[in-house]
Amino acid sequence: MDIKQYMNQLGRQARVAARLVAAADTGVKNRALLAIAAAVDARRDDILTANAKDVAAGEAAGLDAALLDRLALNAAGIAGIIEGLTQVAALADPVGAITDLNYRPSGIQVGKMRVPLGVIGIIYESRPNVTVEAASLCLKSGNAAILRGGSEAIHSNQALAACIREGLVAVGLPEHAVQVLETTDRAAVGELITMPEYVDVVVPRGGKGLIERIARDATVTVIKHLDGICHVYIDDAADAEKALAIAVNAKTHRYGTCNTMETLLIAESRAEELLPAIADALLAKGVELRGCPRTRQIVMAAAEASEEDWATEYLAAILSIKVVADVDEAMNHIARYSSAHTESIVTENYTTGRRFLREVDSSSVMINASTRFADGFEYGLGAEIGISTDKIHARGPVGLEGLTSQKYVVLGDGHIRR
Repeated sequence: MDIKQYMNQLGRQARVAARLVAAADTGVKNRALLAIAAAVDARRDDILTANAKDVAAGEAAGLDAALLDRLALNAAGIAGIIEGLTQVAALADPVGAITDLNYRPSGIQVGKMRVPLGVIGIIYESRPNVTVEAASLCLKSGNAAILRGGSEAIHSNQALAACIREGLVAVGLPEHAVQVLETTDRAAVGELITMPEYVDVVVPRGGKGLIERIARDATVTVIKHLDGICHVYIDDAADAEKALAIAVNAKTHRYGTCNTMETLLIAESRAEELLPAIADALLAKGVELRGCPRTRQIVMAAAEASEEDWATEYLAAILSIKVVADVDEAMNHIARYSSAHTESIVTENYTTGRRFLREVDSSSVMINASTRFADGFEYGLGAEIGISTDKIHARGPVGLEGLTSQKYVVLGDGHIRR
C-alpha cells in the first residue's frame, strides 16, 4: 500500500463528506447515531469475534494486563457502546446556534453562530469503544472524522467501522463521513498530522509519548493535554471532614486517569491536625507516600520526595505531599509544577476560594470538590473526545461544543456602511 496516496484519498473523501455532514439537520444526525447503535446490536457476534482475535494476538505479543483489559470487549462493553450512541443522540446539537445577537448603531445585528470544525483526525490506542465514541461526537457536531486506532485493536475497529458505515448509509449520509484507517503502518499517522489541506484538527488520545510526538510533528492544529499533574490544596480554613474525603477520593477513586490527584498540598497551620488521618487512610488503601521534610516529620511512613516527584504524573498508587505556608505558596507551587489540567482547594473561606479560582491557571479549577470530577460526563457534556490544556479554542473536557467553532453573522435589511 502506498501510504501517502492512501491517506490523501481518505483526506479528499473526508473533505467532501464534511460539507454534507455540516449541512445535515439534527434529526438526520440523530437517526444516523441510532442506526449505528442498531448495527452494533445486530453485529454483536462479529464484533466479539474480531475482538477475540485482537486479544489473542495481544496476549501472544506480550501486552501487559492493563492494555489487555482496555482492549477486551464483552457483552457489557457492547451494551455500553450502544448506550453511548443513544446518549449522544439525546444531547443538544450545538451546530447553528446563534448567540450574542445585538443591534449596532448602524442598524445591523451582529452575533455568533456555532459551526463544525470540518475534518477531525483522531489518533488513539487500545480501547475499541473509542472508535464509536469519537465517531458519534464528530458526527453529532457536524464534522467528518478520520480515525486511527491502535494496531492492537485493528480487527475490533474494522468490525465497528462496518457498523458505522451501515448506519451512515441507512440515513443517506456519506459513508466517508467517518473513515477508520485499514492500515497499521505508523507512517499513516505521520501523513494524517501533516495534511492541513484535508484535516482541520487532530486529537491524540494516548500516552504522553504519543501526544508529544503528535504535538511536535503536526502541521495541523492539535487539541491535546500531555499529562495530568493535578493538585489538591488543603487551606488553613478547610473543613476537616471535607479535606479527608476529597484527598482520599481524588487519589484513590482511580489511579490511572489524568484527573487523579498526584500532589497534595496542605497549609502548615493544619498539617499536624489533618495529615495523620489523611495519611492513614491513604496508606490503608496501599498508596505510597512521598513528602517534603515537614511532611516526613508528621508522617513517618512517607519517603523523601525528590524534585522529580513534584513534576511527575504517577498514574499509580503513589502520592507526593508538601506542607506549604499558605495559599500563596500553594499557588506558586502549582504554577511551577502543574500540567494545567485540574486543581482543587479545600476551604471554607469564600475570599480565598474565589482568589484560587481566579488566579490558578488550569483548565479546571475547583472549590471543595475532588479532581476526579474533571470529566465531560460529570460536567454535563455527555461524552468527551478528550481533555484540552491548551488556551486557544477548546479548554478542559472537549464535548460537542468543543468540536465546533464560531463565526460572526450579520443581519441587515439593505444596510450599507456610510
